[in-house]
Amino acid sequence: MRNSGGAAVARQLDLEKLNAEFETKKPQEIIAWAMREFKGKFAMTSSFGPESGTLLHMASCLDPAIPVLFLETGYHFPETLEYKSRLIELFGLKNVMDLRADTKRRDETIAAHDGRPYEKNPDLCCQVNKVEPLDAAIKKYAAWMSGIRRAQTDTRKSVRIVEYYEGGMYKVSPLANFTSRDTWWYLKEHKIPQHPLYEKGYLSVGCWPCTRPIQAGDDERSGRWAGKSKKECGIHTFKEIAPQPDKESPENISDNI
Repeated sequence: MRNSGGAAVARQLDLEKLNAEFETKKPQEIIAWAMREFKGKFAMTSSFGPESGTLLHMASCLDPAIPVLFLETGYHFPETLEYKSRLIELFGLKNVMDLRADTKRRDETIAAHDGRPYEKNPDLCCQVNKVEPLDAAIKKYAAWMSGIRRAQTDTRKSVRIVEYYEGGMYKVSPLANFTSRDTWWYLKEHKIPQHPLYEKGYLSVGCWPCTRPIQAGDDERSGRWAGKSKKECGIHTFKEIAPQPDKESPENISDNI
């Protein structure tokens, strides 16, 4: 089923019940549920940053062919691209897709900002290089999965494990109630290599012009757009959370967990 905008639409779910149950479920159980619920119409995004190995490993253990959407902005650290290649091989990921901005739109944005859109207009730079490519790509899916956590920033502290967005899109955040310690412990337990920049103080890694190492005690994402009020690139905020849809059937969702 598709909505008027062409996006795949999943059946309507009882989000209140689902989220209450998922608060005590392991992330792997949530991922397994999502793969069943949105079979063939489910993808995940990954920045291949310092914490990305956790969710990528969990997902790959269940289905290494899950579509993994990577926003290739053209501004990534070489270390991030090396780490990406390493994790793809290590986890046996079979369907990693690089999403890029429309060439004409990107070139016009660069030209209009003296070659430095990330400095002159970071919101527009993120819009062109991240939000628009992702928005175009996820329309073929009914749901997408991200690794955001409530503890990361104030803007993420109220994220729910399953959310419903305008246009009939569901978003699944299996690590929502994970702490930073939980994430790093998982990496250590499963002997997953760290991002090369982690030891240099980069707890969160985005594009090189907009990412700095942080000091002890700083917020873990404080190195992103340092010195600016900007806190998010926009991929987790560009869609509005829609009102709770009515269920299409009285099916007990927990039976599918």
